[in-house]
Amino acid sequence: MESVLWIVLAIALAIAEAFTATFLIIFFAVGALAAGGAAALGAPLLVQAIVFAIVSGLSVAALRPIVMRHAQSAGESGETPFGIEAIEGSQAMVLEEVSADHGLVKIDGELWTARSFDGAETYAPGDRVRVIKVKGATAIVWRDDHPNL
Repeated sequence: MESVLWIVLAIALAIAEAFTATFLIIFFAVGALAAGGAAALGAPLLVQAIVFAIVSGLSVAALRPIVMRHAQSAGESGETPFGIEAIEGSQAMVLEEVSADHGLVKIDGELWTARSFDGAETYAPGDRVRVIKVKGATAIVWRDDHPNL
């Protein structure tokens, strides 16, 4: 019966991890699974708790740095950015007026829907803008202070 409780705890912790971005709770789920294994082998509750604590602690100490290193953006890790990370910060040419509600820009030969970062700003066709962020398939843009870059 105790092993079932540990497994239920592990599942609950894994589900909780899905709602966070910390990559921490999942290691306690691993510890709960290990404690469930100890319970299934007939270990007393104190041993189960010790197994939970040791496996959780070792998982956090050994695996979390690896996971966090792989979770870094290319900019943070010094690698060449690609995909959306490469688009953010790049220059774009306004093709259709960009405002808070609508717009179209050309980024490296590709057409993107665009919105103004500051809802009060509008950009006319031909203006150069800088991509601040990408939300879904929409580029959030701001005036380009350095148009010759």
